[in-house]
Amino acid sequence: MKYEIGDKIIVLHSNEEGEVVEIINDKMVMIDVRGVKFPAYMDQIDFPYFKRFSEKKIVAPPKNKKYIDNLKTEKTKPAVKVAEGVWLTFLPVMDTDEFGDDIVKELKIHLVNGTDKGYNFSYKLNFFGKAEFELKNSLHNNQDFYLHDVPFEDMNDNPSFDFEFTLLNPEKSKAPFYEQSLKLKARQIFNKITEIQKKNEATFSYRLFEKYPDKALDDRIEFESLSGKGYKVYDAKQARQHLEPARSVVDLHIEKIADDWKHLSNFEIVTLQLKTFEKYYELALAHH
Repeated sequence: MKYEIGDKIIVLHSNEEGEVVEIINDKMVMIDVRGVKFPAYMDQIDFPYFKRFSEKKIVAPPKNKKYIDNLKTEKTKPAVKVAEGVWLTFLPVMDTDEFGDDIVKELKIHLVNGTDKGYNFSYKLNFFGKAEFELKNSLHNNQDFYLHDVPFEDMNDNPSFDFEFTLLNPEKSKAPFYEQSLKLKARQIFNKITEIQKKNEATFSYRLFEKYPDKALDDRIEFESLSGKGYKVYDAKQARQHLEPARSVVDLHIEKIADDWKHLSNFEIVTLQLKTFEKYYELALAHH
């Protein structure tokens, strides 16, 4: 292995120095450049020593003395810019099969924050509506967070990456929470991997949102007056716990859903059965 964790390196296309923080495989490493971590192919980086010794040092001719009051303020280097928004980033980890061909073994998944706000987040990876992986943590502004690895073969099961975000520092003008879901099909992922291989890039990404949403405008209904008139008023986020439980099996025989049914016409019976079905269908959706 050419590089080891802790090695100082230089990024060839930008001439910036950094450090190796993780060995991904025999072709890729994770590097840290001025506090920003990102993957790179080994042919995109090099050791900085040759650059340091080969550069010609320019010795400036002596000038008149300058007093401290006359010195110009040094311009600070701009920080590494990240695209606006919060992104889900996938890093394909390659391996070699028995025929010597490169294949994708797994995907390393990062949550990348390119905004000036920090968030708490709840994350679930779902297959066919069932949670396979769950995580809760915090994501600070202009930082990335490693979530987990997913075997590439699992991408055939059309995964759903589900998130709920809240602000680390709540603001009255912003929404109390924000839900976002990314559903991918195997063909989409395959096309993305083919695309980044042609471009010699390491990752592909999907933006979850560009800006955290503002709080919805308050309805003009006086909820206190409704409550005083006997209506039940709940917080929308807690509404599900006040609903009737969902049923996995619903018996639509008329004698099971109505006690006084013998005087009903056939049209009335079918109508009642349809309304009962629709009720429990909507409850199943509300309870996920």
